[in-house]
Amino acid sequence: MATAPDTARRPRGLIRALRPRQWLKNLLVFAAPAAAGVLTTPDGLRDTLVAFAAFCLAASGGYLLNDAADAEADREHPRKRLRPIAAGIVPVRAARAVAVALMAAAPALAAATGDWRLPAVVAGYLALTLAYTYLLKHEVIVDLVAVAGCHVIRAYAGAVAVDVPVTSWFLVVVSLGSLQIVVGKREAEIRDRGSGATRATLVTYTPSYLAHVRAMASGAMIVTYCMWALQVQGDAFYGVSIIPFVLVVLRHNLLVDRGLGEEPEELALRDRPLQIYMALLVALLVAGIYL
Repeated sequence: MATAPDTARRPRGLIRALRPRQWLKNLLVFAAPAAAGVLTTPDGLRDTLVAFAAFCLAASGGYLLNDAADAEADREHPRKRLRPIAAGIVPVRAARAVAVALMAAAPALAAATGDWRLPAVVAGYLALTLAYTYLLKHEVIVDLVAVAGCHVIRAYAGAVAVDVPVTSWFLVVVSLGSLQIVVGKREAEIRDRGSGATRATLVTYTPSYLAHVRAMASGAMIVTYCMWALQVQGDAFYGVSIIPFVLVVLRHNLLVDRGLGEEPEELALRDRPLQIYMALLVALLVAGIYL
């Protein structure tokens, strides 16, 4: 039974367990609508915000289920043991109940766009999240692709929400970028000596293998982005955007090599050079799209 202090801490602990900082990942839903130039229209902005909110609900439900499933293992980790569920602040049963409610609400909210496709995409994301939580995260290499796939679904959902086509360029860049981020996260975890006891796949991975995969994804992504940017005729903004894009990729790789990639959202919130490069990239793309 929870003590009175634990009960008082539960609401705040539940909010922490929802991982609101990781909602930054859901900003991917804005990518396709922004590229299509529809965010300046009332309907486009509204439907994109609905998609963003739906994925925040879905993602938080997934985080709760994942932490509930990993609670025992997380208690053996020097940092993860402080997570609200592992620390006993939020009971496992309560976490699962809230998770189910959030995951049910996500596609229902997505239906507010009036198109059945967005709820279907959200449902696909939830299915992949559940598969990862209970099965795929124990499979070497497959776990990397599954997490990267969740990011790709987010980006695709933005296009579905506003009914714009998705180009092969867009999907390839997003897929490779997602793989780079996920691999960097695993590299940081494997360098943490306490992580080996909490994730079985880390026993199989080696730092050199993950670094090789990250380098491959980074190189392919840069080439793909350059080919896309240079094939846009008569618009210098896209061509110039290659510079900050490459800087973002290289900066992320440097941070991962320094062991700072375990929480990608923290890099975006705290690393000033990365923030500057990303701001320049967004500014140039916005100029290319809207000017």
